[in-house]
Amino acid sequence: MSKNIGFIGSGNMAGAMIDGLLSSGITARSNIMASNRTKDKLDKLKAKYDIQIAIDNREVAEFADILILAIKPNKYGAVIKEISGYIKDESIIVAIAAGISIDTISKLFGKKHKIVRTMPNIPAVVGEAITGLCYNEQVKEQELKWVLEIFNSFGIVETLDEELMDVVTAVSASSPALVYMFIEALADGAVLKGLPRDKAYKMVSQAVLGAAKMVLESGNHPGQLKDRVCSSGGTAIEAIYSLEKKGFRGHVIESIERCTEKAAKLGKTLNGLNNGNEK
Repeated sequence: MSKNIGFIGSGNMAGAMIDGLLSSGITARSNIMASNRTKDKLDKLKAKYDIQIAIDNREVAEFADILILAIKPNKYGAVIKEISGYIKDESIIVAIAAGISIDTISKLFGKKHKIVRTMPNIPAVVGEAITGLCYNEQVKEQELKWVLEIFNSFGIVETLDEELMDVVTAVSASSPALVYMFIEALADGAVLKGLPRDKAYKMVSQAVLGAAKMVLESGNHPGQLKDRVCSSGGTAIEAIYSLEKKGFRGHVIESIERCTEKAAKLGKTLNGLNNGNEK
């Protein structure tokens, strides 16, 4: 990819994306520029990846053919106001923020731009992200391919309607926290029964990784795979019985429901604030 890729913001997600881009070899270091208000963070990024850096967000905006806004949702209004006069007309704006709609971003710029709204998750750090993605009608087919190539460099991508982005925030961006809790709980159970903690975390984590990989690669329903593990009168079915008595699945489903509702509520607030409607 010969396009210049700019990052406004250089936190964990931006770092994971830069790592993926360079590891996959789809772009050169000279085609990437990142900004941050903290020079120390920029210096570390430069030392690690040897990319271009800038203190001034406007410099990145002028540089980028694909501009990635890797900033907190409540910063969108101020940052867009700062850079709006410096973006190329043909640049693609890629937003990484929960709740900020394409319509809000467009209104903040005050003109029609090519806008792609995304929601990757933290496993991008290890190249195993799942990203939900939607875009406006200004984005052309080839331009979408470029953006998909970027996000595929550190995981996989699902394109969907924007109205589903709140549930994507729940099931993709937030659900790793639930998985980490599950891993911790499984390991605690193993420690309770005498397994050393370091071995418990390693064995449980690998079991979860392997189970997830079987779902992705086998094409089988998770229930079918569960049934293959649960032999008659065996240990696995005893464990499932214990969880089901406590309403395990119902609690998990409810957690996704609550998370989706929270994302929608935050989105309404943020879209109002970023448009200057603070009532």
